[in-house]
Amino acid sequence: MQNSTRNSGTVQTPAAQNPDTPPDADAAPSAATRGERRPRIGIPVRLSSSADPDPRVAKANSLFGCIVSLIRDVGGEPVLLTAESLEGGLSRSRTVSSGAPHSGTADGGISDGDNAPDAPGALDGVVLPGGGDVDPRLYGEEPGPTLYDVNAEQDRLDIAVARRALDAGTPVLGICRGHQLLNVLYGGTLVQDMTPGTVPHRQVPAAANRPWVWHQVTITPGSKVAKMYAAVGNAAAGGTASGDVGEAAAGDTAAVDARAVEVKIASGHHQAVDRVAPGLLVTAVADDGTVEALEDPERWVASVQWHPEALELTEEQRLAPFRAFVEACRTR
Repeated sequence: MQNSTRNSGTVQTPAAQNPDTPPDADAAPSAATRGERRPRIGIPVRLSSSADPDPRVAKANSLFGCIVSLIRDVGGEPVLLTAESLEGGLSRSRTVSSGAPHSGTADGGISDGDNAPDAPGALDGVVLPGGGDVDPRLYGEEPGPTLYDVNAEQDRLDIAVARRALDAGTPVLGICRGHQLLNVLYGGTLVQDMTPGTVPHRQVPAAANRPWVWHQVTITPGSKVAKMYAAVGNAAAGGTASGDVGEAAAGDTAAVDARAVEVKIASGHHQAVDRVAPGLLVTAVADDGTVEALEDPERWVASVQWHPEALELTEEQRLAPFRAFVEACRTR
């Protein structure tokens, strides 16, 4: 497979982490229960309409709404970001009202919600969601015939949001397209269209009501992504936490770091990371070598190729990764 020959080929264990990793999600009540402030999590809106004949566009817009809802459910305050809000120093961004989970797409518009603060860049974290393909010209290649929903305006918005977050030291979580975009932004490349291999990564043909294939990935112990999934690392939740950790008490960071977390993932992509960018570590791969997770060891930046927000997962499987990210944003 193309990306297994040009990338690093092995999962790398990141250096000792900064104290930016969240505590065990089950070790303390939620932020909402404690009455603490809700970290403001910026999400760039989706600019393509679900009326597009390609069903993947409608599915991406639907998943955007899921991400917004999950961030709110775990104690975060979703903030929808547009090009206009960036020009206004984020003073024109809007928090999302609970009655409009799907706003922020080309179909739903921007929710009025509550008034956003006037302070520029007042975000505690950023999520880069899924969507169409990144323009290959951004990583030095000519576009091939298999691309879908390439949107220059979307690329500009997502890259501007990501750059501002990185410059400010704001935690960033990339999902699917967001994972690929971070690799490009750091200087890496993508496989424009994956050839069939030993691990299926998408349904063929694509269908809005049948978007996923499922397979396991093993996440590097001690990585940010492993800690995001530590709360669901058990057989009942669909995953396993391996490693000789004994009967560690809840919140034992050393024991959590020792676990190689296996997660059953919702996969639905035809592109993947090819050459891994300098400054990023691979912290999960599929059995065929596909890069499934990346992170920056110097700051809270992590990304996954899969969809942690997929509705087919259990509630706790969906909530745990976003809860851990929001807590990291709260405590950074």
